[in-house]
Amino acid sequence: MKRTVKSGTHLMCSLEVHTVTRKPMSWHDNLEEPADARFLNLIHHAAQGPRKKYPETQTENQEVGWDLEPLINPERHDHRLNHFRVCSDITLYKAKTWGLGDDHHK
Repeated sequence: MKRTVKSGTHLMCSLEVHTVTRKPMSWHDNLEEPADARFLNLIHHAAQGPRKKYPETQTENQEVGWDLEPLINPERHDHRLNHFRVCSDITLYKAKTWGLGDDHHK
């Protein structure tokens, strides 16, 4: 589409204007078009996760969490790595007093 644009006293003619987006309510823009296999493959490839697209990390931020295997074997009985909640007489007593709402035993 050619358009003549007048700005001030100067006339800029023969500027080609190309529409980038379609008009959603226009009947000729909503005609069914055949599917472009190359374009669909490109869209599906872009929608994949980074681990499926690339064999190794592409950015420094991807390095965190790229490898899913833990660095050490998670052993549940190793007390250096697992700090479980231990209940004793005093912790049970304090939990019971807090549950009753007794605030003067702080």
